[in-house]
Amino acid sequence: MTEPKTVTRSSKLGPEERVAAITALRERELDILVVGGGIVGTGSALDAVTRGLSVGMVEARDWASGTSSRSSKLVHGGIRYLEQLDFRLVREALIERGLLLQRIAPHLVKPVRFLYPLTKPLVERAYIGAGMALYDLFSYTGGRPPGVPHHRHLTRRQVLRAVPSLASDAFVGGLTYYDAQVDDARYVASVARTASFYGAHVASRVRVEGFLKVGERVVGVKAHDLETGERFDIHARQVVNATGVWTDDTQAMVGERGQFKVRASKGVHLVVPRDRFQSKLGLLLRTEKSVLFVIPWGRHWLIGTTDTDWNLDKAHPAATAADIDYILEHVNSVLAVKLTRDDVEGVYAGLRPLLAGESDETSKLSREHIVAHTVPGLVVVAGGKWTTYRIMARDAINAAVDALDGKVPASITHDIALLGAEGYAAAWNRRGKIARAFGVHKVRIEHLLNRYGVMTDELLDLIRLRPELLEPLPGADDYIGAEVVYAATHESALHLEDVLARRTRISIETWDRGVSAAPVAAQLMGETLGWNQERFDAETANYLSRVAAERASQEEPDDASAERIRLEAPDIISLSGR
Repeated sequence: MTEPKTVTRSSKLGPEERVAAITALRERELDILVVGGGIVGTGSALDAVTRGLSVGMVEARDWASGTSSRSSKLVHGGIRYLEQLDFRLVREALIERGLLLQRIAPHLVKPVRFLYPLTKPLVERAYIGAGMALYDLFSYTGGRPPGVPHHRHLTRRQVLRAVPSLASDAFVGGLTYYDAQVDDARYVASVARTASFYGAHVASRVRVEGFLKVGERVVGVKAHDLETGERFDIHARQVVNATGVWTDDTQAMVGERGQFKVRASKGVHLVVPRDRFQSKLGLLLRTEKSVLFVIPWGRHWLIGTTDTDWNLDKAHPAATAADIDYILEHVNSVLAVKLTRDDVEGVYAGLRPLLAGESDETSKLSREHIVAHTVPGLVVVAGGKWTTYRIMARDAINAAVDALDGKVPASITHDIALLGAEGYAAAWNRRGKIARAFGVHKVRIEHLLNRYGVMTDELLDLIRLRPELLEPLPGADDYIGAEVVYAATHESALHLEDVLARRTRISIETWDRGVSAAPVAAQLMGETLGWNQERFDAETANYLSRVAAERASQEEPDDASAERIRLEAPDIISLSGR
């Protein structure tokens, strides 16, 4: 009698795993197929596979290459939604914030303290203070501590001590409160990898080009592997459309208008060196349209965002000179020493998927999400906000499960830690010993632990075999060569842009936007993935043209002009070597 084969689970998500996933997608009918590899799509795949379902997920580009890598990088309740009386959304988001901080991804999600400067005494302090007290109260309603301290009132002197660079006439006092921040792209890639670890068949650079139907029922999709050129069908009992701002386009492939519309709102952020102004806190500032965040981000500040309607190319939203000037004008209104365009290291633009309503202003459109069975066999999830991705994913899979035969367990993602999370606190406590063992500064190990958690051991194993991988990348001292190799072998990075723009944030955190690092990173990727000289040259040239196009577009006065310049850079899918 032969022993049954043991199915081994791999935490890797590299080229071999991609081939195996595509083979499985092509050869078997799935319970659930998720279309879209942003935060909601990857969350949906993880939710479904941890219920015991057979699951596939495809993404036309790279994980988080759309909206999910270009957010404000905040995990927050959305304090401004209190003023809109959207208490349910705020409470839900705050409970999720605590869960992400303490259970799901403590290595990736970190507390951050913000200052709200007061400009009027008494009345404003009472009004904002009442809102923050409610914010704190909601954060305790999830059955666990919130994971961050409660808000505090500060005097004028205390504010000046905490934020010496504030203009003296910009405040009369202040309040501080806590939220959390995350490297959004890194988080999404971690969710995809965790879903794969639990058995989901996931593949990036696989584009859905149509739906398979039997009568009116959707039974799968027509897929195109953009790396090999192969076209194949994927069959599934239920398909989940989690394509964000592309929702309407995806729905159009079914031949249905859908029950709702999704509008894209452009949000632009600036990256500024941390030494350009002194502050121990982030800032939350009111503008005439919405709010502006100044967020501590390692050796940088993130400043944003704008909120304007966008009807142009969804894959490459472009920031304009007007967007940059708008942000600088509003942050300079409270700073003693003003920022200029010369202080801006990086710029990025992203699109929020908002449920279209009656309002003409995107800032007033709903951040609620909606799940609908628009046609038999197809579930659509849209809207929402980054922080509540797990709720959106749960609701989408609940809707899909309702249409499946048999009893399927309830969602358990509230208790599923991402890869790298389990044992993180113990690893953090050992960071000094690890640093001494490798002869590096403790800060280098802290950087790795806060990006990979306990998976840092796998990078250290690479460095043991190849000590040269401990060297930082040119012009990007925060990142080392081992991270490039690891991205290709374990994190499904297929192109140079995937590494420089998403597995690391070199494209927005360095003065040259990664131009110096590009050839070295391409060499490391090429050695790992077997690129020939032609592919190496193409990858490097493509990245450099992307940087040049983005820089040039940011000098343009309006969206149409900026988009025209940005689209002069070739799209990454032309590099597959077919």
